[in-house]
Amino acid sequence: MSNRNYSQEELAAALGSMGITDQTDVSRYGSGHINDTFKVETRSGKRYILQRVNTDIFPPDMLKANILRVTRHLKEKGVKSLEVVGYENPWRVYAFLEGYTSVDLITEPREAELAAGAFAKFQNDLADLPPPRLGDIIPKFHDTVDRIRQLDAAAAADVKGRKASVAAELAFVDRRRDEAARIVTMMAKGEIPERITHNDTKINNVMLGPGGENVVIDLDTTMPGSALYDFGDMVRTSSAAAAEDEKDLSKVYSKKEYFEALVKGYLAGAKFLTEAEKANLAFSGRLITLTIGIRFLTDYLAGDTYFRTAYDDHNLVRCRTQFKMVESMETQAEEYEAIVRRYA
Repeated sequence: MSNRNYSQEELAAALGSMGITDQTDVSRYGSGHINDTFKVETRSGKRYILQRVNTDIFPPDMLKANILRVTRHLKEKGVKSLEVVGYENPWRVYAFLEGYTSVDLITEPREAELAAGAFAKFQNDLADLPPPRLGDIIPKFHDTVDRIRQLDAAAAADVKGRKASVAAELAFVDRRRDEAARIVTMMAKGEIPERITHNDTKINNVMLGPGGENVVIDLDTTMPGSALYDFGDMVRTSSAAAAEDEKDLSKVYSKKEYFEALVKGYLAGAKFLTEAEKANLAFSGRLITLTIGIRFLTDYLAGDTYFRTAYDDHNLVRCRTQFKMVESMETQAEEYEAIVRRYA
């Protein structure tokens, strides 16, 4: 989310371009970090979500095309989803999801199961989206091989003179280079199929409905990818015992009961999975967690130019937390594999 302050005149003009002229209040809304988001109250009683897309990150025309195709497809199937009221780049308006709630942190295994089920259903509902292929909003977003290439370049440049202080972290990545290419290689060979995936599977991207009908939101990174990337990021975020930037690594580990809840919820809804995808579910958690750690380490070496930081070594702290999570998953690998087999 940008720090820009928008005047009421600017917001009114954006709403007016999409046919909304009876607003009574427009105020900042949500906790997103990318787009500018506002809740709109109107005299008619209808409520909306107004967003200004961050065009520094997202290609606006491609994003608009993707969003409209995905939401229209879901609507045609009778699937509850985001309702696009208007879309005039860089602004868009969604109908407010009345009666729906979200949580920022998973506090019990049942919440992990519900989230995994919602994302599995989302993938399942988009499995029959007709051609053409959706646009690649962020190319190679979860391509670990490419992320390692970027890390190598940042380490070679060493623009901030930090390389010597992260020798242990670079060695950690070196020991895992071969396995980091597994999913990319299998997709290239056709052994794992390309799917339409969400690519940001945090719990707060699932709106919980009053009647048990959950809606997946924040569709900006919905694009071609691997189902394993979505599941892997669920494992990274939903099974973590500590915050992403916890400095005390003794508190950092992957919680087995939450992993089991994710597997249970996901496999109950992901009916499309192949045997190769099921066989790599547990591995995907380790891979995506490693990938995010590599991204934090790359940004630290590059001078903290991508992720917002609160202190000098914030990205390094985040990197170490992710790598500790990888170690925890590696230690529990046999148990995690057994859990997948039980539910698969």
